[in-house]
Amino acid sequence: MSRHRLSRRGRYIAWATTGLVVLGGAGFAAQTSMAAGTWPAQKTFTGRAFDTCTAPSLAAMKAWNTGFYGAVAVYMGGKNRGCAQPNLTASWVKSVNAAGWKLIPLYVGAQPPCQTGTNPEKFTAATANSLGVSNAKDAVTKASALGMKPGSAIYLDMEPYDIANKACNDAVLTYVRAFTKTLREKTYRAGYYGFSSSSAKAIATAANRTDLPGNLWYALWNQKNTTTDDWPWDPKLYINHSRAHQYMVNSKETRGGYTITVDRNAWDAPVAIIG
Repeated sequence: MSRHRLSRRGRYIAWATTGLVVLGGAGFAAQTSMAAGTWPAQKTFTGRAFDTCTAPSLAAMKAWNTGFYGAVAVYMGGKNRGCAQPNLTASWVKSVNAAGWKLIPLYVGAQPPCQTGTNPEKFTAATANSLGVSNAKDAVTKASALGMKPGSAIYLDMEPYDIANKACNDAVLTYVRAFTKTLREKTYRAGYYGFSSSSAKAIATAANRTDLPGNLWYALWNQKNTTTDDWPWDPKLYINHSRAHQYMVNSKETRGGYTITVDRNAWDAPVAIIG
């Protein structure tokens, strides 16, 4: 299991205790208000993607290039990232991309003050804005160093927390808005990974949608490879290639002699632009 996250049992408890279905919410406006010509064209992938804590070796990625998966999420930074990344270099990114893989950069940023467990970096109501800004700048620096160009999407990882705790939830929204706005200022698209019962729900159901991420990757472990049939919120939200769904975790799979434990995702959203 990816060590930057809660244990599988802990994540299921967090998922189960907060409920599932929420309706309503306003339609989602375009993430950027800048003139269309000022942004690089979005690079979108639609298909099956996997994520695993440590980026696999180049040999493993070549062996896994069978067509079952077309994209891989890589944990490129953040103080709460749980695994070392000896393979994740600019050369690896270039070679994997040249082999046909699409890359999904994931940043494990600061976590909420009310989140259970310990993390190296948490924000408070007082530091949420400043940490959102500094984390986003660090994410852009990390992405750029790996050869992920402006116009790429960067996904912020937010683990489960008690969204009924208003002060905590307000701090999360402040942090996420600061992160998103700063990415946009650097010409990177913002995405967000969270749980359908908590952290993703907070974003999808927020009444004020100013500066929220333009792409939502929701964890709902129902083993359904879809981004539409089980979408639990307003159907007008996150349309036009802006959704991803983590539908299975801890899947031990072998391809070409290489065994990797992965999480499976249905993907229909932006990915990195490699240059």
